[in-house]
Amino acid sequence: MTFFHNLMTGLNSIPYQLKCVDCGHGYDPGEVPYVCPVCSEEQEPGRALLGVLEVDYDYERLAIEFDRDYLVGCALRGTRRYFPLLPLSDEKFLSPLLIGDTPLMAGERLGTHLGMTDLFMKDDSRNPAGSYKDRASVLVVAKALEMGAETVCTASTGNAATALACVCASQGVDCSVIVPESAPPAKLAQMLVYGAKVFPVRGNYDQAFDLSSEACQRLGWYNRNTAFNPYTIDGKRVAAFEIWEQLGQRAPDSVWIPTGDGVIIAGVAKGFRDLLGLGLIDKMPRMIAVQAAGSAALVNAFESGLKEPEPVEGASSVADSIVVEAPRNGILALREIRESQGWGVSVSDEEILSALALLGRLTGCFVEPSSAAAVAGLLKEREAGRVADDECAVLLLTGTGLKDIAAAQRAVMMPQSIEPNFQALEEVLA
Repeated sequence: MTFFHNLMTGLNSIPYQLKCVDCGHGYDPGEVPYVCPVCSEEQEPGRALLGVLEVDYDYERLAIEFDRDYLVGCALRGTRRYFPLLPLSDEKFLSPLLIGDTPLMAGERLGTHLGMTDLFMKDDSRNPAGSYKDRASVLVVAKALEMGAETVCTASTGNAATALACVCASQGVDCSVIVPESAPPAKLAQMLVYGAKVFPVRGNYDQAFDLSSEACQRLGWYNRNTAFNPYTIDGKRVAAFEIWEQLGQRAPDSVWIPTGDGVIIAGVAKGFRDLLGLGLIDKMPRMIAVQAAGSAALVNAFESGLKEPEPVEGASSVADSIVVEAPRNGILALREIRESQGWGVSVSDEEILSALALLGRLTGCFVEPSSAAAVAGLLKEREAGRVADDECAVLLLTGTGLKDIAAAQRAVMMPQSIEPNFQALEEVLA
């Protein structure tokens, strides 16, 4: 008996099912662990996943436990604050780390630079492992514990692996990660410090994804892979609840999201759709996908009117966290962008590095290139006249700059050293 059978008992009271985003078929949570068994039969190697499952809630039942009155009386912070909206049987499965509850900061100086009056930054670099990916990992590891799994594995360009290693370390769960050998050294070191078993591969993220999936199947590890595991999407949706609450229980006009596989797009959109289903908002914000020009499969598909993105062979960018050839959650991400009346924008590495330095100067936020991509996208679209002065826009800052110092050094000019006397300093100042 596998650990998946453990899910079959004791969880019938949870008001959700897993629903295939392609065929619409619903499954009991204990029936199918990952993707739709019917749609996934048509899966082609190296392309977007078919049969991605979403957690589908009974809003009437959820509303009994979660409403505005609940929030007034709730002193919990982070992910725990929204426990009634999580697909878990018991809060005890959540990590003791404070994941979520990251600040939503008014970007006044950046807004002035852009001529915008209602600009905000959601700084997820403040999460324990320094990235947005902590949100997915905290729920996936909780599900692993609920199911009785002993080892959790993921493929990653860096942040998902560090997030998983961090959460696993906090709960004594074995963690194995498969990453491209080109991952930034700071991220590799972070995984190892957390005690993860790290397997760098001589290949790209897409190859690491396929290898990790095979390893999970053969070795019985619980698979955290983005989109393949439905709870990655659901964990990432919690940021939408926080944004709504931090904005005074209102939805913004748009959310600007660094995009690789498309899971953050799907997660944020799902969070706002859940709020809509609960009657807590009356409109959906636009989802704006920002991709690196060298890895822009989703943006290309959006602009071409395609339902599924075509892989970008040899995808590359300074923003390693959003580099993928085939966005695994591409089909659902495109649907969420379109249904929210959003769009996609691609930015060059030069634009990303310029935005990284600009953000630091005007806000004091030090982010990695993938986060800066969201800023670069807003700059580009503002210049193109696609964003109004009074747009309530939220930039997702998804990772700390300490994860990729080499990229930050490319964004600035390093000064020459001087002699330790005032005359030398005066000459430089002159």
